[in-house]
Amino acid sequence: MSAHGPDCVRALDSLYLFIDRELDEASWDEIHAHIADCEPCLTAFDLEKMVKTLVARSCTESAPAPLRDRVLTSIRTVSIEISENTYTEHSFTETTIEPPRD
Repeated sequence: MSAHGPDCVRALDSLYLFIDRELDEASWDEIHAHIADCEPCLTAFDLEKMVKTLVARSCTESAPAPLRDRVLTSIRTVSIEISENTYTEHSFTETTIEPPRD
């Protein structure tokens, strides 16, 4: 998302608060008016709203049965290995995910 002016910067910085209606009424109305008149900000709003809807929907869906079975089997296997003290420590590298930069 790139901003074209100070109103765009404010609208895009507050986009998630706007979508979640976590702004005071005056700020919400101001950003709403801006988004209605600014095509790039409206496009950003539509995209973020769609992503938020897809994520929310995905979080309520159940995993397919074969995947659930494999995960549960793996958890049980690790639990048994730990309880029998046969668990070997694995080293993992920590990965930091940075948000995209404009």
